[in-house]
Amino acid sequence: MAKAFASAGDLTEKTITFDEVGEGLWAFTAEGDPNSGVIIGDESVMVVEAQATPRLAEKVIERVRSVTDKPISHLVLTHYHAVRVLGASAYGADSVIMSETARAMVAERGQEDWDSEFARFPRLFEGHESIPGLTWPTVTFNDRMSVYLGKRRVDIMHLGRAHTAGDAVVYVPDQNVMFTGDIVEDRSACYCGDGHFHDWPGTLDRIRAFDLDAIAPGRGGALVGREAVNRALDSTGDFIRSTYSPAARVALRGGSLKEAWDAVRAECDPKFSDYAIYEHCLPFNVARAYDEARDIDTPRIWTAARDREMWEALQG
Repeated sequence: MAKAFASAGDLTEKTITFDEVGEGLWAFTAEGDPNSGVIIGDESVMVVEAQATPRLAEKVIERVRSVTDKPISHLVLTHYHAVRVLGASAYGADSVIMSETARAMVAERGQEDWDSEFARFPRLFEGHESIPGLTWPTVTFNDRMSVYLGKRRVDIMHLGRAHTAGDAVVYVPDQNVMFTGDIVEDRSACYCGDGHFHDWPGTLDRIRAFDLDAIAPGRGGALVGREAVNRALDSTGDFIRSTYSPAARVALRGGSLKEAWDAVRAECDPKFSDYAIYEHCLPFNVARAYDEARDIDTPRIWTAARDREMWEALQG
């Protein structure tokens, strides 16, 4: 029997946790569903990642209100993916921040990504009828910018391509804590369908160089303590290398995408098959790795039609 398309069959509601990862810093996590972050400043709050719909964003806002009554003034979106950005209108933030590259990707492929992700993972789009349209930033940056929430400084940086070309991380220096978006995952598959395999390990190295006390990753539990931080950096790097190398060997000898799929499964299944969204991600990851090995630097745009065609060719 063919597997259900992507995560269309995943209807199980996840348990939400809300963990303090530093003084006034919180990680909203949900068993491998997309995470959000909360940074409480002197007079206002910054939220990192909006969730996929305004209704789901309200679950984040509910947790914010459990720890502070300060207004939400800033929303940072680490990249352009629909499950991260389309709930932005719920926060009423004056400043919505993305990298300049992420904004360009909204313009180039935002609607296609929305349509694609909605079909892949309908449970994450609860209340989708309330989405007012594509999310656009009010503020963009290139390499880095700083926001001052009163005395608390927050550094928003592009450290290199990884999960997408425009990934941002959010660093709070007074606590040595970073919100990494989907550059780092914990016991969750990395989604690499729009990724840059050659660049990703170097971006992880630049994160590691901060010698962080905690990370709030894109998916998976909060990582508190350097042992947990380094474990997640190591496992994320292993996932990227274990996906790319077998696919590249096949592509570079002229083998087929299906052969690359078989080679990646042989390498990754023993190590990662119990990770969240592993089966969902794998076909998209193999397709992107195969393309990158053939020197296609810019990820091809995923559409709902291309998703289905690729899925049936590999996973059907």
